[in-house]
Amino acid sequence: MADIRVHGYARVSSKEQNEARQLKALREQGIADRDIYLDTLSGKSFERPEYKRLLNVLRKGDLVIILSIDRLGRNYSEVQEQWKYITQDIGANIKVIDMPLLDTSANSNNLDNTFIADLVLQILSYVAEKERQNIRQRQRQGIDSMPVINGKKVSTKTGLPIGRPRAEHPDNWNEVYTDWKDKKITAVNAMQILALKPNTFYKFIQEEKQKK
Repeated sequence: MADIRVHGYARVSSKEQNEARQLKALREQGIADRDIYLDTLSGKSFERPEYKRLLNVLRKGDLVIILSIDRLGRNYSEVQEQWKYITQDIGANIKVIDMPLLDTSANSNNLDNTFIADLVLQILSYVAEKERQNIRQRQRQGIDSMPVINGKKVSTKTGLPIGRPRAEHPDNWNEVYTDWKDKKITAVNAMQILALKPNTFYKFIQEEKQKK
């Protein structure tokens, strides 16, 4: 038992968040600062160098303490993956401070305790996924109920069309399109003259073909 180490992990997703609450909770668990790993992430990146460093030193029987379960990942699929890796592949324990049922270290040899922790995690994952589905469904229902004006769905809140604005044909479209069609210029030349991206250029070409 003397070789078992206790590690703390904290994560904040942006500079606006304050890690003090997480660090305070970990220190109150008796974890020394040298054993606390903290990742501060930008909104665009989820690279976690300190988490990777923690996994490199983690050994079978060790304990990882976190304040809340979402510190392990961005979503519950990732949380489940990391939970399995730590508890099963490495053989370490996890303790979640704000959810006492998620504590595999409490009598860790007890099969019932491990089962309860895994079951709670599965339930949390299910609830989170159902909530994501419900949010998507409500968004879809909201979009479906929007009035259509000039062929575009219009938000009842803002009165503005939703989605990307429709690309407009350049003023010289007909002239350049005719030259391209008659093989007087290449598609690359046409796009340069019209200042159009390839996907927009060929979209307009397709529309011209459908007119026939």
